Amino acid sequence: MSSAGKGVSGRFADTAERFLADAGFDRGPWLAVLFMAGIMVWFMLPGMWHWLAAMAAGGVLAAAGLALWPPGGAGDETRVRLRLAMIAAGLVFAAGVAVIWLRSEVVGAEPIAHPQVALLVGHVLEREDQPAEGRTRLTLAVRGVDNPEAIKVRINVPLEALAGAEGVLAEGKVAEGAVVRLRARLMPPASPMLPGAYNFARAAWFKGLAATGSVVGPVELVRAAPTSGGIATIQRALSAHVRARVDGSAGTIAAAFASGDRGGIARADEEAMRDAGLTHLLSISGLHVSAVIAAAYLAVLKSLALWPALALRVRLPVMAAAGGALAGVGYTLLTGAEVPTVRSCVAAMLVLIALALGRDALSLRMVAVAAGFVLLLWPESAIGPSFQMSFSAVLAIIALSTSAPVRAFLAAREEAWWTRFGRRVVMLFVTGMVIELALMPVVLFHFHRAGLYGAFANVIAIPLVTFVSMPLIALGLLFDLVGAGAPVWWLVERSLDLLLGIAHFTASQPGAVKLMPQIGDVAIALFASGGLWLALWSGRARLLGLVPVIVASLITVLTPVPDLLVSGDGRQVGVTITAADGTRRLLSLRDSRSSYARDNLIELAGVKGDPVPLAKWPGARCSSVFCTLVINRGGRDWAILMARSRDRVEERALASACAEADIVIADRYLPRSCRPRWLKADRRLLTATGGLSIDLDRRTVTTVAQREGGHGWWRGDG
Repeated sequence: MSSAGKGVSGRFADTAERFLADAGFDRGPWLAVLFMAGIMVWFMLPGMWHWLAAMAAGGVLAAAGLALWPPGGAGDETRVRLRLAMIAAGLVFAAGVAVIWLRSEVVGAEPIAHPQVALLVGHVLEREDQPAEGRTRLTLAVRGVDNPEAIKVRINVPLEALAGAEGVLAEGKVAEGAVVRLRARLMPPASPMLPGAYNFARAAWFKGLAATGSVVGPVELVRAAPTSGGIATIQRALSAHVRARVDGSAGTIAAAFASGDRGGIARADEEAMRDAGLTHLLSISGLHVSAVIAAAYLAVLKSLALWPALALRVRLPVMAAAGGALAGVGYTLLTGAEVPTVRSCVAAMLVLIALALGRDALSLRMVAVAAGFVLLLWPESAIGPSFQMSFSAVLAIIALSTSAPVRAFLAAREEAWWTRFGRRVVMLFVTGMVIELALMPVVLFHFHRAGLYGAFANVIAIPLVTFVSMPLIALGLLFDLVGAGAPVWWLVERSLDLLLGIAHFTASQPGAVKLMPQIGDVAIALFASGGLWLALWSGRARLLGLVPVIVASLITVLTPVPDLLVSGDGRQVGVTITAADGTRRLLSLRDSRSSYARDNLIELAGVKGDPVPLAKWPGARCSSVFCTLVINRGGRDWAILMARSRDRVEERALASACAEADIVIADRYLPRSCRPRWLKADRRLLTATGGLSIDLDRRTVTTVAQREGGHGWWRGDG
C-alpha cells in the first residue's frame, strides 16, 4: 500500500478510535444487535453458499482487526477500541448466522408433498379452543402420511364434530395426551399468497408442522386424555371460569388477560383493537407480566414490612423480588409460555435482580440480556413482529427516559401536586407518541396498516388495564374462593366494556388507519438501523440516526402501489384502478369467499373498501372463460387477459387472444402457442415464482420466490 493510502486509512482509524472513545456507549446492546443482524441476513440471503460467505465475512472482519492491531503490538494502545469492535462485531455476526442456520436444520419439518385426504390416528400434542371461530385446533403427532416417520399436523375441528364423539369436548377427554382417529383433508403449509404477505410456511417450518388441514366427518376417541391434566388443562378451566363470570365481549378479553386464551375474542373486537393501536394489550407480554410482578412485589414488600422482627433481620427487597419472580413465572406458565411472554418474564426477572441489588432497574444492558436470551433459544423470533415490536417499544421508552430533556422535565422540584401530576400525564402522552412512531414502520411492514390515533387511545387504555382491569380480575379470582366475587366481576365487565368502547370509537374515526401496500427490505433496514442508532448512542452522535430514518421515510412515501396482484395459484387477481371520482379501487377477478384472500388483496393494494368484481366493472369485458381489461399506465395502454375458469378453449382462438394481450394470467397451464406481448403468468410460471406484484409504470415484477430463496420451507420449482 502507498504512503498516501496508509495515511488515509490511518486517519480513518484515528477518527473511528476517537469516536468510540468519546461515545460512552454500552457494548452489550450492540452485541445483541449484531447477533440479530446475523440472523436477519440468513433469512434475506437465498442459499447455503451465501450463508457461508456471510459467516466468512464476519470471520474476515475479526481476523482483520486482530492482524492490523495485534495485542502487544505497536498499535495495541492506540487502536484497542477499534480492534475490539472489529473482532466482536465479526464473531457475533457470524454466530448469529450459524445459530439460525442450525436452528432451521434441527427443528424444520419437511412439508407433505401434495394435498391429500388421509385417515389419521394421532397423539394430541396441543389443543387450542377457538369458540369465536366455532372450532378447536388440534396439533397431532401422526405416522403414515407420505412416510413412516412421525410428523406434526394441525387440524381444525368444528365444535360439533368434536362434541359428537360421546361428549368428549364437554368432558375434556380430547386434550393433551389423548389419542384420536379422524379423517382429514391435509395441505402443505401455505407459502405467502403475494409478495409481502404473511409467510405461514416459514412459521410452520420452525414450529415443526408438516401439514395443516380440516377434519372430514366425526372425531373418534381412541384413548382419553390423562385425568391428572396439566398446565394447559388449568389454563382452559381458568378461561372458561372467567368467561362464565363476565358476559359478552368483555368476558373474552378478561379470559385473555387471565389465561392468555384469545380464541373467544370476536373478529370485530380484535380488528377494532388493532386499528386503535391497542392490539398489544391482547397479547400477554411486557405490560401484563410487569403488572403481575409489580403487584406481587409490592404486596410481599408491604406485608413483610408489618413484621418488625423479620424486617430488621432480612433485606425486604430481596424477599419481595423472590415473591415477584414466583408470581411472574407462574403467570408465564399459566398463560401458555409463548415466546413473547417468556421474553417479558426474562426481562422482568432481570429488573427484579437489579432491584434486589440496588442497581438501576431500567437499562439498555437489561434489554440486551433479555434479547440475547430469546435469540439464542428462538432465533427465528427475530423475523417476527412480536419480537420486533416488543423490543422497539422498550428501547423507545428507555431512550426517551434517559434523554437529558426528559430528565430535566421530570426532575424533582417544589411545585403543587397538580402540576407534578400534569407533568406525568404529559410524559405519558409523549411516551405513547414516541412508541407509536417507533412501532409504525414495523407494523406497516408486517401488517400493511397502522392505527394513527394509538397514542391518544393508549393514554387511557394502558392505565385502565394496568391499574383497574387486571387488579380487579385478580381480586375476582381471589374472592371466588369464598364465593364473593360477583361484585368484583361486575366492575371487571364495566372496565373492559370501557376498553372496547375506546377501541371501537378510536377505530371508527376518519383517517384512523394508515394503509401502506409494501415497505421494502431496504426501507425497513434503514428504519431499523436509524432507530437503533437513536436509541443506543448518547449525546449528539445519536442524532445521526435521523439520516437513515428520513431516507427510509422518503423511500416509503415514494413506494408505488402495485398495479396487478396475482396469487401463487393464479386464481386470485387484483387490479388497482382509479375511479371517476378520484378514489383508488381494487378490482378482483373472482368474488372469493375466503376472507384471507380478500384481506391480502386489500392490504397489499393499499385500498379501503371491498373489492369490486371485475365482471361488474364498466371497462371490463368478461365471458364465462376469460376477462379482458385495458388500463393506462406509464403513458401507454396495457391489455390484460385473465382466465376465469378451466373450460376448454379452442387453441387457435386462445393463441389469437393471447397475441392481442400484453399480459395473460391463468390458473392452468397454457399452450406454447399462447404468446402475449410482455408476460404470461400461467401455472407453469407461477409454480416457480409464487405470487406476483406487478408495477406497470416501471415494468417490474416482484415474486414470492425472490424473498424465499433456497430456504427449506419454500416449495417453488424456481
